[in-house]
Amino acid sequence: MDRVPALEEPLKKLLGGPTAKVMAEHLGLHTVGDLLHHYPRRYEERGQLTKLAELPLDEDVTVVAQVADARVHTFNGGRGQRLEITITDGSGRLQLVFFGRGIHKPHKELLPGSRAMFAGKVSMFNRRMQLAHPTYAKLGADAAEGEDAADIDSWAGALIPIYPACKGLESWKIAKAVDAVLPSAREAVDPLPGALREGRGFVPLPEALLKVHRPHTRADIEDARQRLKWDEAFVLQVALARRRHADAQLPAVARRPAPGGLLDAFDAKLPFTLTEGQQKVSREIFDDLATEHPMHRLLQGEVGSGKTMVALRAMLAVVDAGGQAAMLAPTEVLAQQHHRSITEMMGELAEGGMLGGADLGTKVVLLTGSMGVPARRQALLDLVTGEAGLVIGTHALIEDKVQFHDLGLVVVDEQHRFGVEQRDALRGKGKQPPHLLVMTATPIPRTVAMTVFGDLETSVLDQLPAGRSPIASHVVPAQDKPHFLARAWERVREEVDKGHQAYVVCPRIGDAEEGDEKKTAKAKKKAEEAETADKRPPLAVIEVADQLARGPLAGLRTEILHGRMQPDDKDDVMRRFGAGEVDVLVATTVIEVGVNVPNATAMVIMDADRFGVSQLHQLRGRVGRGSAPGLCLLVTDMPEASPARARLTAVASTLDGFELSRIDLEQRREGDVLGQAQSGVRSSLRMLTVIDDEEVIAAAREEAVAVVTADPGLDHLPELRTALDALLDKDREQYLDKG
Repeated sequence: MDRVPALEEPLKKLLGGPTAKVMAEHLGLHTVGDLLHHYPRRYEERGQLTKLAELPLDEDVTVVAQVADARVHTFNGGRGQRLEITITDGSGRLQLVFFGRGIHKPHKELLPGSRAMFAGKVSMFNRRMQLAHPTYAKLGADAAEGEDAADIDSWAGALIPIYPACKGLESWKIAKAVDAVLPSAREAVDPLPGALREGRGFVPLPEALLKVHRPHTRADIEDARQRLKWDEAFVLQVALARRRHADAQLPAVARRPAPGGLLDAFDAKLPFTLTEGQQKVSREIFDDLATEHPMHRLLQGEVGSGKTMVALRAMLAVVDAGGQAAMLAPTEVLAQQHHRSITEMMGELAEGGMLGGADLGTKVVLLTGSMGVPARRQALLDLVTGEAGLVIGTHALIEDKVQFHDLGLVVVDEQHRFGVEQRDALRGKGKQPPHLLVMTATPIPRTVAMTVFGDLETSVLDQLPAGRSPIASHVVPAQDKPHFLARAWERVREEVDKGHQAYVVCPRIGDAEEGDEKKTAKAKKKAEEAETADKRPPLAVIEVADQLARGPLAGLRTEILHGRMQPDDKDDVMRRFGAGEVDVLVATTVIEVGVNVPNATAMVIMDADRFGVSQLHQLRGRVGRGSAPGLCLLVTDMPEASPARARLTAVASTLDGFELSRIDLEQRREGDVLGQAQSGVRSSLRMLTVIDDEEVIAAAREEAVAVVTADPGLDHLPELRTALDALLDKDREQYLDKG
């Protein structure tokens, strides 16, 4: 729950302009309600020491620790001074560094044995973690005289709330701001129906807000958390339940495949048997298509589990029933790839009305933004006359000019890449709402599916088709062991010598990607900042391809592929790579989804630490698609003890996408999940963590369904309606309405 109308007072009024500005820009907090729902991440007790051993790199942190020693070092022939302070908490030690004139105050105040709260960004220097120029506030008897000392002493004496902070606004400053707005908590409108609240023994909302910010005991924190988690889960599940209820009332044309029709003809010519999983999921989809209200189904599955085959059979079933089916792909490379593979799988069945085409066949057209005028005109004509039963395209499908004869099914591939408006525009092209099948190759744990896609029925493909080969994955620590990287390029050569092909993936395109001077200046500044932060800019396709062609992969046929190439050039490179005319493809993540070249057996991912867990799993799925085993090498400069290395080790240790998605979510901050799905809208999750709170989400879903079934308009629950309005500001409401 974001906020309720009684708490909409702007923070600027209570806290002053500068503080309110930092809160708005860096923490997304604008009103009193926003700040009351900015909960402490954790709490420290006086005498309790935080674990320095578990600090995350590159994050703003607040720690409570004791000074172990302090030393001043001189450099530049005595002209420069550096203060190094070691702090300890019993679990580990951390170095603080201060330079120049900034050393005098801490040198005087932070004496060995004193205790303080320290805040700053964790960085790595000489392979050791450190905080450079941290801000600090002394604790307890060691605190300096003055009003701040009294505040700090009172926090230290009780439970000290440690808030998610940012540069320029440390945890203790946020705590003071919360003190200023805390009296307003009494006006918070309670969204939970009274019977539900009493039945589950929850404290009222105003009490929960007071207890979460200023607890006297650990039991206070537990009471508050249980209550606030329920608010988030319940209000969100009510929103999703209302949407499911509304969808169930919509009319749709039932689409049942005709016996002996296009689908049967396609199945008869398949050279393999569908997996049990594919057959089961197909049955679920066909049952939905046969109903007279729109299907809303999420099809998720492992990389390479055969989702496209399932989606194609659903599309053919709709064509059999007299309708048309559209597949929306996020990139031209993927749209072209889908079009090519679907027409190849269908053979003469994809040549309906053409010389040599099958009587039962239909036309399969491609529609992308870069097509020439004559081809585009013909595609549009085929769609409006119904000549084309299947269309595969990018967002070009959404344009006003595109009209369908009878759109019966929309398949959205890689759902997370499309804005809500784009999906809605395509669905609006049906005479009645078409059926919707959403596909994602990023496996989603059940809790996330329930929270983010709670309005969709979910089908899961977790079996790989027969003939798929295992993929071996290894981390290559290029900085620690340069000879490992040299061996990686030897392995690529060995694969090519066996007649196979390889991908090399880089995070950036290269110099050519910065179009105008403004962008170049921006890129240059970023690169300079990165270098001063002891971090080089990410490796780029153009430079890496050049170095490989002149160095370790000299003599091999190397090509590049990235998103800023002309569509025809991209298609040409992919076609030649698919035909085996290119040995090594150096690319950005444009190859992440849908690219299917069974002969490609090796992948080297440069700067692998700069990619997310799910993305690495997606990329890895491009190899091992044929009968030969796959190899994925994750190259990184990160040191062994860093969280980034731990993430890469996790990816290398399992091929289970569902397990990896759990790891990914556990490592991310709370709320990212929903924020990503909510079309860029800031997440409503503050307290609820979708991975850990499975039981809360499931129980809240049951209660929400019961409430909405009894009172779809929430006419008897005005407080819940108010909370929903706060959660569903205009953007979010559209998101849920459109789906």
